[in-house]
Amino acid sequence: MKKPDILKPYGDKQPVFDKRYLEMALIWAKNSYCKRRQVGALIVKDKMIISDGYNGTPAGFENVCEDENGLTKPYVLHAEANAITKVAKSNNSSENATLYVTSSPCMECSKLIIQSGIKRVVYCDIYHNTDGLHLLKRAGIEIVYVDLEKDIYEIQ
Repeated sequence: MKKPDILKPYGDKQPVFDKRYLEMALIWAKNSYCKRRQVGALIVKDKMIISDGYNGTPAGFENVCEDENGLTKPYVLHAEANAITKVAKSNNSSENATLYVTSSPCMECSKLIIQSGIKRVVYCDIYHNTDGLHLLKRAGIEIVYVDLEKDIYEIQ
């Protein structure tokens, strides 16, 4: 009997589930108060969502992400950072988990992803700076790009 792949528990149907989780992350992004860009993230392990996040200000701060010039305030947390820190506060572990995020991770979030033990990142929008993706590749993390509109599924 073939041992199931811990990183791809859905087997041949993994691409279908990757798309579904990304669609859920897109819905979760709508919780963000940010006007410039709304990003959502889910962390999935063993076929369960163990954490979620969206970009926004830290807990207890005003729900305003941009300053008077329309620029993102420097203390706004990215969706990935919010999801990873939620796991850190819980009894769950993100070791060998998959992160579904609506935008490819920046460099800072990529460092957090590596340190958290996440082994797969699935995204559907390319962030303007791809340095974070290069760092994830260097760390041996599987990266999957999904274009939900054009039905493209690409392991990078």
